[in-house]
Amino acid sequence: MTKLIGPVFSFLLLFHFTTVLAQTVEPKLSKEEMSVSIDSINSKLQENYIFPEVAEKMAQTLKINLKKGQYDLLVSPAEFARQLTKDLQSVSNDKHLRVVYDTQVISAEKNTVTNEDRAKRDDQWILEMKRENFGFQEIKILEGNIGYLDLRSFMDPKFAGETAIAAMNFLSNADALIVDLRQNGGGSPAMIQLITSYFFSSEPVHLNNFYFRPTNENTQTWTLPYVPGKRRPDIDLYLLTSSYTFSAAEEFCYNLKNLKRATLIGETTGGGAHPTGSVIATDKFYVRVPKGRAINPITNTNWEGTGVTPDIKVSSDQALKTAQAKALEHLRQSTTDTSGIRD
Repeated sequence: MTKLIGPVFSFLLLFHFTTVLAQTVEPKLSKEEMSVSIDSINSKLQENYIFPEVAEKMAQTLKINLKKGQYDLLVSPAEFARQLTKDLQSVSNDKHLRVVYDTQVISAEKNTVTNEDRAKRDDQWILEMKRENFGFQEIKILEGNIGYLDLRSFMDPKFAGETAIAAMNFLSNADALIVDLRQNGGGSPAMIQLITSYFFSSEPVHLNNFYFRPTNENTQTWTLPYVPGKRRPDIDLYLLTSSYTFSAAEEFCYNLKNLKRATLIGETTGGGAHPTGSVIATDKFYVRVPKGRAINPITNTNWEGTGVTPDIKVSSDQALKTAQAKALEHLRQSTTDTSGIRD
């Protein structure tokens, strides 16, 4: 997914919640400040949002709410941002779309102008990703030689590729594999492409299409013709989901489900299918704007607003236990069929 501002801003966005807490509380916005902010936010939406007609409806909603005085009693810029987000999502039903108040993030981005500054910011971002082990939370072999990967995010292979390759090779001798996405909020389509490639042969498989409105561009993603290590095109594969599973994690599930390559176990996912970038609206507010949409080559649609429905619906806290039982049952059946022995 392309970004509207760049990798530095991506890092800052990732940690904006921490910086917001550190800010001093600002006084409430004046009516004029609210009006200027809404005009700028509406402009960014109308330029970038994936559905122009929805962008226009959202813009009109904010203008009407402002005119009616529905924002007059809000006590802080942060509360104003939260209410705008709520109002925008009430029209679009798009969970990727939000307005964020963060003067420190915006100031840092505007003041980061030299290549040296950006390199320092990128180094800090990479350090933070390393501390999270690039999303690879836990890797182990369960009873019955079942591999288990707890993956918390899909980070860009430019940074996380070595870790991903090491993880897939560690799991390469398992007889079945469980990928736990119950706490995965999304990330990079390039990491989806890399990991998915291990579950198919070297013959390329069409995974997804994307349309980007700002550039009127269509792109495709396919499995890779080469990956370091062993491919496992026949391994019994299970994906664990929850209502928190979102964005790129949902694409991973949606792709593999429609390719009939994995069994999904858990809860219906969050329902966010629109690639998103960040644009600065004012000195106080930036907007996370969904500017593209996924178009699956099999269904010709995506999971936006509906989520990905699992094959086996259970509560998220029962998903791992259920997957283990299914994997062991399948392995026993496979052994029985191979040996010709019947219980």
